[in-house]
Amino acid sequence: MRYSVIIPVYNRPDEVDELLASLAQQTFTDFEVIVVEDGSSIPCESVVEIYQNKLDVHYYSKPNSGPGQTRNYGAERSKGEYLIILDSDCILPEGYFAAVEQELQNAPSDAFGGPDRAHESFTDIQKAINYSMTSFFTTGGIRGGKKKMDKFYPRSFNMGVRREVYQTLGGFSKMRFGEDIDFSIRIFKEGYKCRLLPGAWVYHKRRTDLKKFFKQVHNSGIARINLYKKYPESLKIVHLLPAAFTLGVVILLLGAPFCLYSLVPIALYALLVFIDSSIQNKSISIGLYSIAASFIQLIGYGTGFWRAWWNRCVCGKDEFEAFKKNFYK
Repeated sequence: MRYSVIIPVYNRPDEVDELLASLAQQTFTDFEVIVVEDGSSIPCESVVEIYQNKLDVHYYSKPNSGPGQTRNYGAERSKGEYLIILDSDCILPEGYFAAVEQELQNAPSDAFGGPDRAHESFTDIQKAINYSMTSFFTTGGIRGGKKKMDKFYPRSFNMGVRREVYQTLGGFSKMRFGEDIDFSIRIFKEGYKCRLLPGAWVYHKRRTDLKKFFKQVHNSGIARINLYKKYPESLKIVHLLPAAFTLGVVILLLGAPFCLYSLVPIALYALLVFIDSSIQNKSISIGLYSIAASFIQLIGYGTGFWRAWWNRCVCGKDEFEAFKKNFYK
């Protein structure tokens, strides 16, 4: 078996259906699929059964323990030479595995990952969220599939790793959020090769509304400080930018009652995002939504970062006590 696809699931049967349908359309078929239900109240077992004759698919159910431990559970029951870690809200183009195989045949790698895109069926808000996570004007384009970076840290929505490497590293840690970055950091610390495969992209839904998106990026900001506490060298200047943006927006808004010109930088940034997104997506509606999504992406992450910095670095709380309401429900 060449590949084992590991899919942790929590209350997403409809999305699992879409993902399995895309897996059944792959042109390269030497892979198995491991679906692991992480204590869901809305199980997807009946959905998986539909694909028993279309895929080499296996279904497991376990008590809730978070995505990292659920991936480990699936990996322990897999057989592939490489493990492909996917989020359940992804859809694969039919040439995904063919692209991965070609890349690895040309240049073997211990670990790898690919970028994500918005599918034409996504809502305008989902496309706007995708823009905010991949645009140069929000994340610097580091999530957009570019090779202009010193190291590529694959994320768990689209990650591949050799079985031997996965086992040597002990799989994912018990972190409830940021566990994929933690895993990528350990890949590099142990001297393994990891690279971006631009052709191995997926359609990624991320979140379906802006409220859920805020919670996601807020937790990402918290996770960055938790990672800093484990690996101080992992904190880069780029990780500070959303926090600086958030602080800047607060200062400008506080100054607005005294000088309306303080709102000009905010307005100019919103206009820049609107124009860029409208052109990229060929939609004024998505451009407008992208303004909200971009501010949520930066401020959500920034407030999470500042909150975690206060709790962990100033107050000295540990990860569990500081964020048990966020991660450990």
